[in-house]
Amino acid sequence: MKKNIKNLKKKLKIYNPKLKEECGVFGISNSVDASTLTALGLHALQHRGQEGCGIVSYDGKNYHSEKRFGLVGDNFNKEKILKKLPGNYAVGHNRYSTSGGTTLRNIQPFFADTNAGGIGVSHNGNLTNAITLRKKLVEDGAIFYSTSDTETIVQLIAKSKRKKTIDKIVDALFQIQGGYALVMLTQNILVGVRDPYGIRPLVIGKLKDSYIFASETCALDIIGARFIRDVENGEIVYIENNELKSIKPFPLKKSRPCVFEYIYFARPDSILNGQCAYEYRKNFGKELANETDIDADLIVPVPDSGNAAAIGYSQHVGKNFDLGLIRNHYVGRTFIEPTQQIRSFGVKLKHNINKSIVKNKSLILIDDSLVRGTTSVKIIKMLYDAGAKEVHLKIASPPIKYPDYYGVDTPNQNELLASKLDIEGMRKFINATTLQFLSVEGLYKSMGYEKRNSSYPQFTDHCFTGEYPVKPIDANDKDFINDQPSLMSSKY
Repeated sequence: MKKNIKNLKKKLKIYNPKLKEECGVFGISNSVDASTLTALGLHALQHRGQEGCGIVSYDGKNYHSEKRFGLVGDNFNKEKILKKLPGNYAVGHNRYSTSGGTTLRNIQPFFADTNAGGIGVSHNGNLTNAITLRKKLVEDGAIFYSTSDTETIVQLIAKSKRKKTIDKIVDALFQIQGGYALVMLTQNILVGVRDPYGIRPLVIGKLKDSYIFASETCALDIIGARFIRDVENGEIVYIENNELKSIKPFPLKKSRPCVFEYIYFARPDSILNGQCAYEYRKNFGKELANETDIDADLIVPVPDSGNAAAIGYSQHVGKNFDLGLIRNHYVGRTFIEPTQQIRSFGVKLKHNINKSIVKNKSLILIDDSLVRGTTSVKIIKMLYDAGAKEVHLKIASPPIKYPDYYGVDTPNQNELLASKLDIEGMRKFINATTLQFLSVEGLYKSMGYEKRNSSYPQFTDHCFTGEYPVKPIDANDKDFINDQPSLMSSKY
């Protein structure tokens, strides 16, 4: 067992230990400050993607586009940049880091001229049949500029024989599968789309006479917009002549939003199904406490992802909560490419131990999820080195055993710790005193359900259960070799 664990640590140490967020999308209509408000909205959605950002605007005659590597605040922070994006309509996008190569052409919004006019598309999610569609389009003579599955959507729109743009979009959507939220801009029409299961999030807001489509409500808050409602699963909403219109062309399905929005992805102050994500996460901690009988001196979160669950746990058991770990908030995914010497510091770049708090203490350490376990290994060692007597690791979600194909950059199954080891094996791997996960039933109970509906689950929870609402067609193809379906191999 010890030899196997050592070999597994060696294999996993090269990988990013956390799930990578999805993308952030934003669109606004009928505002003289469209580009500025889009930049602010993207800033609020920065947690959903740090690799690149972009904005496409429309001034009634021409489209304008700016796409950059890095953070919104580092790129769309000057008046002269925003002046390059005139017009009363705009769409924006934050791109998350993927397992594929990083090129400027893959940063969105994606823009193209079609026979129906120009169209700018921001996409959060993944098409599970993108490669299959791409192969067919190439065979039919299509030429692709990027390796993004977003371009596949645009190609399908351009190829449609329908006359009206909205009908062309519907035509394209009937050919794609997966989890997706789209915000599109074509002439003076702003379009929002949510996949038939509602896996990826999209909300509607309003600011004076302007409508906004965004990934989360926090993007509305920053610009003072009013939250109207969620875009429903399988719904296409569009703003035409300053009027909100809606169509539902897909066969009716019950909504199954991604459970990881509640666990990790959404900003804590965003509203999900009528309640702040923060409150759900506190509930996860409370239910985690209900499922354990471990006693300890102190409750310590892994900041910031474990904060809310740790507070909920602490309140439920009546034990002290304290910051035994301090996070360096100035280190993010855009941190300068480190030398091998810097890389060797690992998790210390982001976390340091508050030694006076943890010394000679038995700790309950709480985090939101456990993916590869490599960060947990380092944090637990740091806590022991600082004098902690015991470290009981509690995870406020079930074990992640299966990869995602709907826009969350999970590793392939062989890299997921819970798919390789049982609870005791994982405990030994991370060297915790004990290890506990929130149960699947406890997760659903925390969100207000008596239990998980096994015949038709209330959420998309395949990472825990292996039950995929949309078949991962490309991933099951013998020619599919990339972990991230939105990026093709070089052979394409």
